Amino acid sequence: MNIEITQHQGQTLAEVTGASIQNAQEALEILINCAYGGAEKIIIHADQLMPDFFDLKTGIAGEILQKVSTYQLRLAIVGDFSQYSSKSLRDFIFESNKVGRVNFVASVEEAKEKLCA
Repeated sequence: MNIEITQHQGQTLAEVTGASIQNAQEALEILINCAYGGAEKIIIHADQLMPDFFDLKTGIAGEILQKVSTYQLRLAIVGDFSQYSSKSLRDFIFESNKVGRVNFVASVEEAKEKLCA
C-alpha cells in the first residue's frame, strides 16, 4: 500500500494506491493511516476494492462508509461505475454523491475538486 499525501487548494489529501482492500478492517486501517498522515480527505480507486463492496447485500460498503462517517473523513472512490446495473447501487451512489461525505467519481481530478469544494 502506498499513501501519497498532497495539497490541493490548500487542503491535505491522501491518495491510496497499490492496496487491495479485502475487508472493512483493512479499509479502516488505511483510513486511520491517512488521517495519521494529516489527511481527512482520501482518494481510493474502485479497482482496489473487493468486488463484494459493490454488492450492497453484503453490507461491506455500508460498513466501510460508516467508518468514514464515524471518523469524520471524506472519501472519493474513483472508477467507472457504469458497469454496475444494480438499481440499488446506482441509488446508493446518487445519494452518497448528493450528501458529499463519500463521492463516486470518474477521475482523480474530479475527486480532488469534490473533496476540496
